[in-house]
Parts: sequence; structure tokens; C-alpha cells
Amino acid sequence: MNTTALSPTTEATARLTADSLSYRYPDGTHALHDVALTVSPGEIVAVLGPSGAGKSTLMRCLAGLHTPTAGTVRHDDADLTRLRGRARRHALARCGLVFQEFELVGPATVLSNVLIGRLVHQPPLVSLLHLVRRSDREIAVRALLRVGLEPQLRKRADSLSGGQRQRVAIARALAQRPDVLLADEPVANLDPRTAAAVVDQIVALAREENLATVLNLHDTALATRIADRIVGLRDGRLVFDRPVQAVDAALLDELYAGQQS
Repeated sequence: MNTTALSPTTEATARLTADSLSYRYPDGTHALHDVALTVSPGEIVAVLGPSGAGKSTLMRCLAGLHTPTAGTVRHDDADLTRLRGRARRHALARCGLVFQEFELVGPATVLSNVLIGRLVHQPPLVSLLHLVRRSDREIAVRALLRVGLEPQLRKRADSLSGGQRQRVAIARALAQRPDVLLADEPVANLDPRTAAAVVDQIVALAREENLATVLNLHDTALATRIADRIVGLRDGRLVFDRPVQAVDAALLDELYAGQQS
């Protein structure tokens, strides 16, 4: 398979950069091998590949949830692999995350869940005392308005449909005021129609906010419809990084050949 990248984002314009990224789990599993990736502000990159390709591990490294075995992850000039303490906390605050499992506090209200996205910006004393600043509440309500859930803000999160819960997760990420958005299989638990609507909303909001965005997806048709670039991973290695116009059915068939997606 041709592994040559066709006109990917240059590092000079990148907001998010992974360089020579490798990750080995404690049990010895080598999940990523020398992966490189760059994403510019406002750019939508979809990551595709069969199960076990290393997509989720890549996302966790980009988010700072895993420390790479080798290589670097940079948000602008901040190297997440070197930062510690307050500097690392501030850098991670710039990265909004949307997960497959929603990661909501079920018994809490929708508004309370979205306010979690503001914790990274609060002084420690405010967080410890469980105080809610008016400015944070206004930001959270606006985020819910943008995803169409303002009428549900006082409902319990676990009373909502799957699509609504994922929109709460999106609002929580927006409330964080990030400049990087990472979505790890955000619609894997949704029916196809709802999944398409949720991904369309993520993309629309990311473009409005000029966010460098990476989505880990299983649906190749959805990915090629919404992305600017497609990154193919297999066995933890970068197979291709191409503009969406340069990704055809034959290339995708080869990426998934002999494996289940």
C-alpha cells in the first residue's frame, strides 16, 4: 500500500502535531509505531482503520491521557510529553474531548455535566467549594443552546436519549473553550441517522470555532463526507494521510483487507 502522504498540513501551520509517536502498553503490546500527524485550526481529520489498529491509543496520546513511549505531541508550542503540573493542566484545558461512552454523570443535571467542562478554568478554591461562577454558568448555557439542548438543562443526564447525551458531551467540550477537539468513536453507540446528525453537528461547531479536530470513526462513508483529510492506521502504523479527494474505495478496501472494521 502506498504510504505517501499527499499534501498534509505543514508543521508551520499546525495547531496539533504528533511526531514519531510510539506507544507500548505495560503488557508489551506495541500499539503505535512512529506515527506522525499534523492538524491545522479549522481542519477536520478523520482517522480510519480496522479494530486494533491503534486509533483509540492515538487519540489518548493526542489528548495527553497516555504518555507516549517515544515521540512528541504538541499543541502549538506546548509539548505535552514534557509539561508537568500547572503548565500541563493549562495545556490540556485547551483540548476538548468527546468519548464513545459519553462519560456523563447520570444522576446529575444536564447543566451540571456541562459545567464540568469549566472546572479546568476555575481557581482551586472555587472547585473545592463547589461554587459556580455566573460567567461559567453563562458559558455552559450558551453551549447547550448551540447543541439544541437548552430546554433539557435541568433534566437528569440519564433520562436523555443516546443522541441527546452525546450532545451534552459535545456541549461540555465546547464549554471548555478548547482550540483542539478530539472525538474518539463519538457515535459508535448511536443508530446511523442519529450518528450522522451528531457528527455533522460536531463538524459544524468545530468549523465555527476554528478548532483543530480529529475524529476516530468506523463509518468510512461518513468520514469521507465530512473530513478534509483521512488518516489510515493499521497495526499501529500510519498507512496513508491524504486529502479526502485522494481517498477512493480501492484504498479503503486495501486498508481493511482481511480484517473487520
